[in-house]
Amino acid sequence: MNVRACCRHAWLGVLLGLAAPLPAWTQVTVIYDSGQTRPLAPYLEVLGEGAPEPAPPVPPGFRFGAGDVRNLLPIRSPGLTPGKVSARAHSRPLSRPVFLIGSDARSRQWLARHRARLEAIGAVGLLVQARTMDDLRAVSALAAGLPVMPASGSDLARALGLVHYPVLITSRGIEQ
Repeated sequence: MNVRACCRHAWLGVLLGLAAPLPAWTQVTVIYDSGQTRPLAPYLEVLGEGAPEPAPPVPPGFRFGAGDVRNLLPIRSPGLTPGKVSARAHSRPLSRPVFLIGSDARSRQWLARHRARLEAIGAVGLLVQARTMDDLRAVSALAAGLPVMPASGSDLARALGLVHYPVLITSRGIEQ
């Protein structure tokens, strides 16, 4: 066999090797093992069967700990109050528009008036003030599907020099 034929066979081997899928085996890294690890297979078998059994009823007054939104109340954002915000530019890069609102009348009116635009631009809301579950329900009803999360807005407001809400913060600027 001449050198040319050898090179052709070598290239053919390389190409076939690249075209064949390679198994992606890797070592499993165990971060923590309590010694009570159980196989997952029995739990997966349940998924193949018919409709799952309904969850047991939650006893009245049961609190879900961190998963219970009532444990977040009251939501406060020290340094932020409802009020007028002057439009201005800022130089902070944002990947998504964010709006800050409270459960006060001004915020609820602002949310109702700007809801369609907020949805169109993909804005995410932070509910920075609420006292009761009724406050949360009122804002949720007005948001009607917009993502609004209860959270303190103090750090964000401080970084952007804000003292009032409701406000929309986009990559271009701050507006009300």
